Amino acid sequence: MMQTWLLPEYIEDILPPEARRIESLRRRLLDLFHVHGYHQVIPPLLEYLPSLLTGTGHDMDLKTFKVVDQLSGRMMGLRADITPQAARIDAHLLNRRGVVRLCYAGSVLHALPDGMMQTREPLQIGAELFGHEGLESDIEIQQLMIKALGETGMNGVHLDIGHVGIFKALIEHGSVSTELEAELFLALQNKDVPALTELVQGLDEITRNAVLQLPQLYGSIEILGQARQHLPDYPEVHEALAELEAVAASLEGMVESIAFDLGELRGYHYHSGVVFAAYLPGQAHAVAKGGRYDEVGSIFGRARPATGFSMDLRVLCSALGPAAAAAGILAPYTEDASLYEKIEALRGQGEVVLVDLPGHENSQDELNCDRRLVKINEKWLIEKI
Repeated sequence: MMQTWLLPEYIEDILPPEARRIESLRRRLLDLFHVHGYHQVIPPLLEYLPSLLTGTGHDMDLKTFKVVDQLSGRMMGLRADITPQAARIDAHLLNRRGVVRLCYAGSVLHALPDGMMQTREPLQIGAELFGHEGLESDIEIQQLMIKALGETGMNGVHLDIGHVGIFKALIEHGSVSTELEAELFLALQNKDVPALTELVQGLDEITRNAVLQLPQLYGSIEILGQARQHLPDYPEVHEALAELEAVAASLEGMVESIAFDLGELRGYHYHSGVVFAAYLPGQAHAVAKGGRYDEVGSIFGRARPATGFSMDLRVLCSALGPAAAAAGILAPYTEDASLYEKIEALRGQGEVVLVDLPGHENSQDELNCDRRLVKINEKWLIEKI
């Protein structure tokens, strides 16, 4: 007999008190985005496939659940990322000429998990800035991300920063074929130096040596100086390195440490400039990531400059350890009007008050109350249990 209560692999319920903590963090983060001028949008979970995938690359296609619309016969997708939806809203619905700041929070679905112990239903929250192509907007977004991580109460944020423009410049100047570019990209993403060494054999000496340098260019600010020595004297490379230096200077004192990874090509077919990922102590995976993506909105009629970041509320809360429910106050069941007034006053102050319903017994562990209301001298007072 099939067990009807089982959920699919990498899909799980969120139970109390973890659900309460996630919801509380979601509210605080959206309030943080609001005071920084980011307007919330709530895109649909389901869209026609082209609008979800165009400009996002092959990886997003593999992640997207696909269904056939019974009304139109067209292929639809369950969103695997809210960022392209925000780009569509900016380019097509809002259609403003100036800078637009948007934020969002909602579930996304992945056909395949990102890794072991990774859910296929992240609770994505993030912020996107459209209409500004300068480094100032990249800095604003990264500073906002760091402030958002501060809302979790955890310290010791480590930031990895890269720039996909460096690899793009090497590919363009080296006249690398599209097929070989894809193979080089995969080898760099896997940090597979032997495969990379074999792949570059047919390239010119400048491009070959530069590509082989990328996996080694990881570390502190000094890495940027080494990159200037070992990478070709291309304007795009100089501009990218200068941008990375400026970003690091703007974040000084806001994070525990910063590392530069010039071989990091996460979202290469999606991002177009600075990319970044934030890590917390004890967490193997990034808790927040983002970057610049200037071409995603082109399918919607306007290729607007854009930068942003996103986080998974599940991952953020799991980094805090097990959640504990706030202990409440137990009130007796009675028709006393003064008790009702007392209960409402306590709830108005944010206290959890449970009325002990008659005819049913609960253990103290189930009720999770450490205090109770008792009537003394005609007054309802709180005493410890």
